[in-house]
Amino acid sequence: MIGRIQGRLLELHPPECLIDVGGIAYEVAVPMTTLYTLPPIGESVTLYTHFVVREDAQQLYGFADRQARQLFRELIRVNGVGPRLGIGILSGMDCNEFLRCVAGADVSGLVKIPGIGKKTAERLVVEMSDRLKDWQSTTPAGESVVVEPKTDYKAEAEAALLALGYKPTEASKAIAAVADQAERSEDLIRLALRNMVGR
Repeated sequence: MIGRIQGRLLELHPPECLIDVGGIAYEVAVPMTTLYTLPPIGESVTLYTHFVVREDAQQLYGFADRQARQLFRELIRVNGVGPRLGIGILSGMDCNEFLRCVAGADVSGLVKIPGIGKKTAERLVVEMSDRLKDWQSTTPAGESVVVEPKTDYKAEAEAALLALGYKPTEASKAIAAVADQAERSEDLIRLALRNMVGR
């Protein structure tokens, strides 16, 4: 199991990043809440990771802290929730917001995330309430930082939303609605997600 990765951030293609560790570059899929905390391209980065091996693929998932990784691990234990949906959930809301949804049985808040229907949301509330009852809400320590601007940041932002499960028309409209409010794909993604989940 690869539990942590530390190296130099080479590239950023939401929701994936490329990290150079001793000359070997690892592709790491990260939720948007982690992406916002990444340092500028070329600087050192440390991520807590979860390695998934399947018959047809191997994927490394990265998180800004241990709590996010542990929540991801709990999420993928729920019937019907795979790694991709787990990343989608942690892209739509951070750990504290998810804990509040579970504690308050806020099914309507969970169904706003792509890929989560009412039944899945209800299952998440039921199964996760017992597992997370001892968790304490903490203030996220990570802050958004500047990353290198991309030439076609709007297209990158749309591609990131598509990778999270949004339909092309939804992604296009969501980015268009906030296109004049930011000039970086990371900021557009953040604003679009907030608008779509009602925060």
